[in-house]
Amino acid sequence: MSDPKILVALIAGFAMLAGAVGFAVWGLLRPRLVRPHGPRQLGVAGRLRGVLLDLDGTLVDSNDAHVRAWVDALAEHGRRVSAQRVRELIGTGGDQLLPELAGVAADSAEGRDIDRRRRAIFAQRYLPFVRPCTGARALLERLRQDQLMVVVASSADRRDLTPLLQRAGVVDLVDGVTSSEDADHSKPDPDILAAALARAHLAAADVVMIGDTPYDVEAAQRCGIPIIALRCGGWSDRDLAGAAAIYNDPAALLEGYRTSPLGAARPSTP
Repeated sequence: MSDPKILVALIAGFAMLAGAVGFAVWGLLRPRLVRPHGPRQLGVAGRLRGVLLDLDGTLVDSNDAHVRAWVDALAEHGRRVSAQRVRELIGTGGDQLLPELAGVAADSAEGRDIDRRRRAIFAQRYLPFVRPCTGARALLERLRQDQLMVVVASSADRRDLTPLLQRAGVVDLVDGVTSSEDADHSKPDPDILAAALARAHLAAADVVMIGDTPYDVEAAQRCGIPIIALRCGGWSDRDLAGAAAIYNDPAALLEGYRTSPLGAARPSTP
């Protein structure tokens, strides 16, 4: 061992061996980097915990029926409003719609009378003909299969929610509902979504929303929630700009589930 060349070679060999062992140990113990697959990571360790859903136009094909009910009720009170003008505001609540269409405060005597008549007209004339949006129940079944909390966050009157959920065929698949009664302002204000999160004990980072109107998109963005938009409510892709993804209807979203923001935020499944 007196030869300096042999000594240097041995030292170099031990250094290389120590470096290799150290790198291997670091590789086993270092934190794993998880690359996001969707628009952003969700929840703790990227886990999605719940989904907020709009109802009208998203789960049940009722937007046009609501338009006709508003037009009829306003006409009975001497206010002629075009269906197109009403259609542009479907997705907001009466607190937003009545002042815009008729210059009437929703909580005024006249506003309450119009809304009461609108609800009766909708229930009697139009609700019996309302049908589920294609694939609504199957999509919610998949959400439940993935153990996600399903919460409806709608601008509708609470009294209208159960009949609409029944028409959609999803009453048994919903964990909770929030409505216009749970917030000071309806969409596009984020109040209803904030109420839904509070009721479900979830944070904005834990959920994705599914909706069909630009008012859903705006409310979700203002609440910091990524939103999937559906065209089945009658709005164009341009109207729905700002959504993380856009699909034709619940069936199309279910078909593309794995690559959607819903599937991308879930742990991989067989």
